[in-house]
Amino acid sequence: MSENVFCAGAVNAAKEVWEERIKKHNEDLKREREFQQKLVRIWEERVSLTKLREKVSKEDGRLVLKIEKEEWKTLPSSLLKLSQLQEWQLHRTGLLKIPEFIGRFQNLTVLDLSRNTISEIPRGIGLLTRLQELILSYNRIKTVPKELSNCASLEKLELAVNRDICELPQELSNLIKLTHLDLSVNRFTAVPPAVLRMPALEWLDMGSNRLQQLPDTIERFVNFRDNPLKLEVTLPPSENTDEEEERELFGLQFMHTYIQESRRAGMRLVYK
Repeated sequence: MSENVFCAGAVNAAKEVWEERIKKHNEDLKREREFQQKLVRIWEERVSLTKLREKVSKEDGRLVLKIEKEEWKTLPSSLLKLSQLQEWQLHRTGLLKIPEFIGRFQNLTVLDLSRNTISEIPRGIGLLTRLQELILSYNRIKTVPKELSNCASLEKLELAVNRDICELPQELSNLIKLTHLDLSVNRFTAVPPAVLRMPALEWLDMGSNRLQQLPDTIERFVNFRDNPLKLEVTLPPSENTDEEEERELFGLQFMHTYIQESRRAGMRLVYK
């Protein structure tokens, strides 16, 4: 009987030893795989950084990263080694997102990521206090973060042809240097209140939205083409076609005439 007990104990002890060895072996394999994966990531980032360096040029004294029609769905963290960049121009790259570390590029004055597949603007964008131009047209953005209002130097903002933006944060009225705003081809049903309180705004494009009404006063050049507005407006005669077309698209005189006609008719402000 004691011999059977001894044999069973020996078997269990041997089993525990082998299980411990197998466990240790598996842990060693896991560490080795992780180390190899780390080496691959380091190598890939170095290769990516080399490619990115080749895309940097100097234009009018500014360091510009320019990529066109070349696939870059994501931007590697190694890009931070080029933090002195002053301008990004990435078009038709398939970029899916603006990197979370964008706020560390404190020298950026122009960020042009138009014609990509970006779906959101990170809150870190508000750290770019020197940014003067933000161009994100032809993407898939649906909302605009209030942190964008911290870009105190912003003069030009283009969000055209994102198709689903329908409102702007009230805080954007703090963009006291913004002169140019393009919100065309989205889903706005009214001019955002923040826009009406932008003190320096000179040019506003809200064409091809879903505007149902216009504000009482328009003190800037505007475009409201292709909205569901139906009031006919008679313009003063023009000497040449080019002049008339320019006024129809952007003319302050046109919009003032338009609003006056709508009030006399007692109808909703409309334009088509």
